Amino acid sequence: MRIFKFGGASVKDASSVKNVASVLEQVGSENVLIIVSAMGKTTNAIEGIVEIYQNNPTQLKTAIQQLEAFHLEIVEELLGENKNELEEKVKELIQQLLFFFQHNKSPNYSFVYDQTVSYGELISTTIIAHYLNYIGLPAQWLDARLCVKTDSYYRDANLDWELTQQRIKSHAKKGKLIVSQGFIGSDQNNFTTTLGREGSDYSAAIFAYALGAESVTIWKDVPGVLNGDPRYFKDTVLLNQISYREAIELAFYGASVIHPKTLQPLQRKEIPLFVRSFINPKEKGTSVSKGKTLEPHVPCFIIKQNQVLLKLSSLDFSFIVEENISEIFALLSRFQMRVELIQNSAISFSVVVNNKYNRLEELLTELNIKFKVKVTENVNLFTVRHFDQKAKDQVRSFGDKILLEQRTRQTLQVVLKND
Repeated sequence: MRIFKFGGASVKDASSVKNVASVLEQVGSENVLIIVSAMGKTTNAIEGIVEIYQNNPTQLKTAIQQLEAFHLEIVEELLGENKNELEEKVKELIQQLLFFFQHNKSPNYSFVYDQTVSYGELISTTIIAHYLNYIGLPAQWLDARLCVKTDSYYRDANLDWELTQQRIKSHAKKGKLIVSQGFIGSDQNNFTTTLGREGSDYSAAIFAYALGAESVTIWKDVPGVLNGDPRYFKDTVLLNQISYREAIELAFYGASVIHPKTLQPLQRKEIPLFVRSFINPKEKGTSVSKGKTLEPHVPCFIIKQNQVLLKLSSLDFSFIVEENISEIFALLSRFQMRVELIQNSAISFSVVVNNKYNRLEELLTELNIKFKVKVTENVNLFTVRHFDQKAKDQVRSFGDKILLEQRTRQTLQVVLKND
């Protein structure tokens, strides 16, 4: 079985949905399971709806109507006068979303987020599965929440691998074309959970591992994995081959093409991963598998913007020792701060964190009790794998001030701030 993953950019409108069908026709749809993200910027739109629900509920119905209108327009363009059945399915899902907001009693933002943002994937896969059947590509719609079982750590849930494998083998029958959702699962109480932003790649790997798939292909609007984001770096080149280990390193440091959790399950069963263009589906793209570390062997650039640099020192100028560091990491975990870089000296401890859950103020309240804390927000973290002098000079040109620099034999990391 082959696993295909189509992200939001590949299903952003009606013509994109038609292109998904075209890709399947060109590369084959038999014995294929496709994992699909929400359409275009739908996840961002529903995140905005959650904010409206929290802060301005009188505008809630209007915002949901706009979400409905966006999807119904796609249905209209795909099916024309044959739209009625699919239109009713989409309206029913929208009503379920509205019903949740109207009857929810939980004050837990992360819980509310997972129950609602997941509708982006549920709607997109409903539309795509229906359209594929309409054009003569028989497809089975599969609710990923029946298969992907997790704990209740909402917004970044942890997988129950054993139960998930059992469920996938039970529900995903080989030989068919199956359409399912990325990003979402469910906990032991059957409440919806999510696997973290961009978690659809991970979903594809989960299904591949459970089914012993032949391969996983991530279909993107780029020709494959490039050695840097072309929006920021000039003269980027296509990486033809990456080893699992090198890809895991790149993902760990934040390469956006591959989700950090995606590669481990694939490596364990040596399932190759391909990153290919849905614009030119016949091109080979990038292969991630056993073999050469990197082909061609060039510096690889990664940028993480809008990070937070914290520099902590003890109030009495005593050493920062293991007990202090343990306490700091416990607080970072408690307030859901992803650690991107650490550096310590005898009396200070510096850490770059991603404040993606907007809990910085809560963290600082706790840290200030025991530490002197210097905070620098909106810094950029650059990572270069296989750096050379030219690569170092290129990175340093992005900022006026180097706040922190750290290197190993193969990896350079620089924290920069524009004055």
